[in-house]
Amino acid sequence: MESATLKHQLLIAMPQMDDPNFEHAVTYVVEHGKEGAMGLTLNRPVSLSLNDILADMDIEVEVPPSDHHQVVAGGPIQQDSGFVLHRSTARHWDSSIQLADGLCLTTSRDIMEAIALGEGPEATLVCLGYAGWDEGQLERELADNVWLSVASTPELVLDTPFDQRWQAAAASLGVDISLIATQVGHG
Repeated sequence: MESATLKHQLLIAMPQMDDPNFEHAVTYVVEHGKEGAMGLTLNRPVSLSLNDILADMDIEVEVPPSDHHQVVAGGPIQQDSGFVLHRSTARHWDSSIQLADGLCLTTSRDIMEAIALGEGPEATLVCLGYAGWDEGQLERELADNVWLSVASTPELVLDTPFDQRWQAAAASLGVDISLIATQVGHG
C-alpha cells in the first residue's frame, strides 16, 4: 500500500525539534514522493529585503514593493536560489507551477521584474533556499513526532504574520502548541 502524500501540506515543527534550521518552523511541502520531499520554510524572516534582492539581480525598481512582499530563509539547501510563493494570477510566468488552493510557485526572473514595475502579484513570499528530505526520512520524522501536518491555506502562507504562523498553523488543527511538552515519552 502506497503511503499518503504530504504534498501541499504544512509541516509544523513540534516543540522538541532540536534542529536550529527548523525550530518553531512552518514548512510548505512542495513535493513528496518515494524519492523524498522538498519544502519551503515560511516563517524564518531574513535581514534582506526584496529591494536588496532586486538590486542584486540588477532589476531597476520603478514601484517600491509593499510590505506584502516578504523574504524568508526557505531552508538550508541552495540558499542562493529563490522560490516565489504567491496567489495565482491571470498573468503566466516563465517558470511557474500551480500548487494547491490557488497558490503558485515561480522561479523565473520575469516575476521579479514585474514586481519591480508594480505589475506582479500583490503579495509574495520569496524563499531563499529550500528544505529537503531523502527517501523515507520525512516519514521517519513524522513517526518520531517531530512534525505535525495540516492542510495549507493561502492565508497561512502569505497573510499570517511571521511570529504567529507556528501557533496559527497548529491552531488550525485545534492544537495549542504552546501547551505541548518539549519532552515526549513513549511508554
